[in-house]
Amino acid sequence: MMHKSWRFVPMAVLALASAGLASAPSVQAKEPSAEAVLNTKCSTCHPRTATGGLFRIDEQRKSPEGWAMTVRRMRQWHGVILTDAETRNLVKHLADRQGLAPEEAEPFRYALERRTVVESPDDADLATLCARCHSYARAGLQRRTAAEWRRLAHMHLGQWPTAEYQALARDRKWWETVSGPLPEKLAAKWPIDSTAWKTWKARPSPNLAGDWAVAGHRPGKGDYWGRMEVKRSAADSYRLSYRLTWADGSTETGEGRSVVYTGFEWRGSTRLGAEQVSEVLRASADGGRLEGRWYLDDQDAVGATMVAVRGKQAIAGLSPAALKAGETTRLVISGNALAREVSLGDGLKVDKVIAATPDSVTLMVSASAGAAAGMREIAVGKAKAPLMVYDRIASLKVEPETMVARLGGNGGPVPHAPAQFDAVAYTADNLRIGPVPAKWSVGNFDETAEHDQDAKFGGVLRPNGLFMPADAGPNPARKNLNNIANLLIKAEVAEGGATVEGSARLVVAPQRWNDAEIR
Repeated sequence: MMHKSWRFVPMAVLALASAGLASAPSVQAKEPSAEAVLNTKCSTCHPRTATGGLFRIDEQRKSPEGWAMTVRRMRQWHGVILTDAETRNLVKHLADRQGLAPEEAEPFRYALERRTVVESPDDADLATLCARCHSYARAGLQRRTAAEWRRLAHMHLGQWPTAEYQALARDRKWWETVSGPLPEKLAAKWPIDSTAWKTWKARPSPNLAGDWAVAGHRPGKGDYWGRMEVKRSAADSYRLSYRLTWADGSTETGEGRSVVYTGFEWRGSTRLGAEQVSEVLRASADGGRLEGRWYLDDQDAVGATMVAVRGKQAIAGLSPAALKAGETTRLVISGNALAREVSLGDGLKVDKVIAATPDSVTLMVSASAGAAAGMREIAVGKAKAPLMVYDRIASLKVEPETMVARLGGNGGPVPHAPAQFDAVAYTADNLRIGPVPAKWSVGNFDETAEHDQDAKFGGVLRPNGLFMPADAGPNPARKNLNNIANLLIKAEVAEGGATVEGSARLVVAPQRWNDAEIR
């Protein structure tokens, strides 16, 4: 079953900032510890259990964002008074003590990293009963006892009394199901106790201070590589500095800070060039690799992938990650403590070493016309990385294939929420070549959109695949209707005298007034 979950303008950034997920959680001298807050403020409503814990609080585990949502609800719904420092300390404490193991969070990392996806829930009942109002990931990033899942169902109906009459819930006995068999099903699928969590909780948190090689790709701008220096400022808290080089030759520097939750959940806030970005990364168990995504604070659809490595002879990335047979290409291999010996395999020849440092090796590489197409492994000393060799672009996909942009501005409090697209090439065997430069255009998605002239009013598609939606509010030129639109985004590339095309759907919707850390 395909369940569509849209991505929206990041007003949740305000809530994240309030929760301080990227702020150092150090306890000031006059600020009570998280335990003190639990004992004095949380215990006012949550009584002690027979085992000495706090009712409801001790019966669940969540991601840092999940705990930030809980604390925010307590402040908004129940008037709990907390300082910003108390909030930061409490979220950090709960995420460390009652978080998720890496393998538990992995299936739903797209929600934490704010990637655009069309969800495909693995359970039809849960897709219907949970994911019609919010993402499937929001439920999947929690662990509760059966009794606690049942209380959550009661909370839903208490807070939103018309829930069982909304979101197509009339096609079933919604309340009888969510208050009856569903809690046991949820507790079995996502149990409060797991071997993965017990094993992970026993591991010490790695010290991530050091010098890192970083690499990634930003749709609409291209590949980048460089260095990240990480200095420890407190337990699980770090100061960051970046030196990046983009594929177009431009450079950028940045300064930021980060907090690591649950031993692997990196949450950073960085001023990168002229932009403020948020980082959501996961650390490997050995502390030698970081991987995830960063995005603009006020436009989370605009961002970049990121891989960071440290240690001797480690490769962070290749730019480009694919070479075309019969052509000569400039190849940059970035990493940490790289050797000078490069082995690319049969059919690939290094014509010239442009530059070679411990941070990167830049080569001119010729791929013979008969070079074997497909994925291969290259080596730089002992470090290895995958490289694609292809003979032609057979198909083109626009990513994301379904996207939502949102109207905004025009004197209102909610800014425009743009949509960023990337053109990704594939081989005849449907092997991913990677992002390629493309010519972009926008049209109407269907007959209704054609009749309403949606492409005329919805916004503007820039040459780099960035769609900027129109202003919010009534448009006199559209009979005082707003500028919502149902659009078809097209990309095309030239290949061997022919044109290869791909497309995606874009819905331009009204502003989103309320948002959450996990949508």
